[in-house]
Amino acid sequence: MTITDNIASLFASGSRKSLSITKIQGDASSRQYFRVTEPGNTVIACYDPAFEETAKEEYAFLLMHSLFSRNAIPVPEVIAVDEKKGLLLLEDCGDQLLQNLFGSPAAETIPGRYREIIRTLIQLQSIRGDQKKIPFNISFDREKLMFEFDFFITHGLLDYFAPQMGSNLIGTLRHEFEAIAAILVKPEHFVLNHRDFHSRNILIHQGNPVIIDFQDARMGLPQYDAVSLLRDSYVTLEPDLTEELKALHYNELRLGGVTSMSFDEYLYYFDIMAFQRNIKAIGTFCYQTRVKKNRTFEHSIAPTLRYLPEYIDARAELKKAGKLLHAIIEENRQ
Repeated sequence: MTITDNIASLFASGSRKSLSITKIQGDASSRQYFRVTEPGNTVIACYDPAFEETAKEEYAFLLMHSLFSRNAIPVPEVIAVDEKKGLLLLEDCGDQLLQNLFGSPAAETIPGRYREIIRTLIQLQSIRGDQKKIPFNISFDREKLMFEFDFFITHGLLDYFAPQMGSNLIGTLRHEFEAIAAILVKPEHFVLNHRDFHSRNILIHQGNPVIIDFQDARMGLPQYDAVSLLRDSYVTLEPDLTEELKALHYNELRLGGVTSMSFDEYLYYFDIMAFQRNIKAIGTFCYQTRVKKNRTFEHSIAPTLRYLPEYIDARAELKKAGKLLHAIIEENRQ
């Protein structure tokens, strides 16, 4: 049976002939999404091959959905699941991404919307749980951070940017990446992070934000999700708004007792984390372009690279890596 046949099988047999099942654009993962229309209603079907291989009680998406729902984080309702077929039926929260506000008639609402979403992020990062269970037992540790740096080396420097980057410099750069990763492994400051908290994973539904694509949540510095939102590869915020939102995030963290950092520490880790997170995103975009032959993400490479000089100029710990990446950064400054 095809995926669409399996989706149809989740509906009453009498209504299957009236269904319209249309594939919709997904993310940079193996998951596939479909909009299912029946008379008077629509839902979203997600096919995830990983779900077929995982017990429902251990499936990260459902674990995170339950955790977020219990803590009043706005997420789509789960309507039905069939783990044998790797399928979930989810509430259809529409197509209005946070990203879509930019350049639209609703652009004037962007500052207020981002302030609202920062407060949702604080609510998410305030969640506590059993440190022996997902997502509280996984983190942005050295292994994870270096996996992301190495992914960039493999698919960015040794493939996509190979003509601009001498392979003899890779070992030196990786040594710098090791030092940067060490700065970011601070478990005493770790909180829960969505892990992909950007403008394509936040829907605006009935006037309110709805968080999607949260299955990879893990512990890390609170700046990780803040960086994802404020140094987004898909949209660029005005500098004054970015600074305001950093301060809002920090002040709300302190007021809620979520962090003990000073504001200077917050800004320091923000810049170091932003460097790592943007490098990670570039690696993903290069992989999608070269290996998966999916050019959807290629146009996001240059805007993400253009963020890097600000962090490199601000933090001495990034200057050696910045010098090694100089040719690539300069090529994409325009």
